[in-house]
Amino acid sequence: METESVPSPSAPDRDQPILSIDRLSKSFGALKAVDELSLTVHPGEVCALLGPNGAGKSTTVRCLVGLETPDSGSIEIAGADAKADPRAARQRTGYVPELARLHEALTPTEYLALRGRLFGLSEERIESRTEQLLQQFDLTERRDSALSDLSKGNAQRIAIAASLLPGPRLWILDEPMSGLDVETAMLVQELVRRFADAGGAVLYCSHLLEVVEAVADQVAVLSEGKLVGQGTLEELRRGPSDSDSSTERLGEVFRRLTRSSDPAARAASILDAVQDPS
Repeated sequence: METESVPSPSAPDRDQPILSIDRLSKSFGALKAVDELSLTVHPGEVCALLGPNGAGKSTTVRCLVGLETPDSGSIEIAGADAKADPRAARQRTGYVPELARLHEALTPTEYLALRGRLFGLSEERIESRTEQLLQQFDLTERRDSALSDLSKGNAQRIAIAASLLPGPRLWILDEPMSGLDVETAMLVQELVRRFADAGGAVLYCSHLLEVVEAVADQVAVLSEGKLVGQGTLEELRRGPSDSDSSTERLGEVFRRLTRSSDPAARAASILDAVQDPS
């Protein structure tokens, strides 16, 4: 698959962050899902947002893309205040959810055209970019099929293509590899890196730590709604003591920061329970 023709963001001011989150908080009743989160991502950066289930990752992303309203704090996306001008903030953002929810009665061509029109693209640009994206994601032969007839993997390809079609400045991916075949997963990993190298910013949420290690410039770790670690992988390995932990894998860093249980011990206990001869 080719990647050279994928729409890329325009030349940015690399000194100004594309994503700026300042003391973001969001509660659901007594549960504080996000607690005073501050985070910036600059042009050219891939920031991996990690955390166990319930840590606040999904709530953070939903606030960024306008699906939840924060209780307090601010969000700026490429200079647009998400509270004061939510439309402008959304138009600068591409979003890939874990589970693509598409308009199933439409075809891929129709869906991409709808997305382009919602973002104010000209018909000529929509047609040109749609052709490129369908070809590069190996969907040309399915261009006139109903989205309801597509496999999970092909639906995810459409969601990824649709997120890129307007040429966003910020690309948010929430478990984007869900349902993808190996070849497409490799393409997405390459796209993440090239999108940032072209001057965009990426917020990447994933449990696939080997992919995070390969593409992330910085890692932000959430636990119980709070930011418990942030920096490059090398900085997180050193920790506050500045000790030499250069061989520590990202999974070990994650477990230390979130105080997660030892997976080896838990696996042994599970197998002991089901393999008990009595």
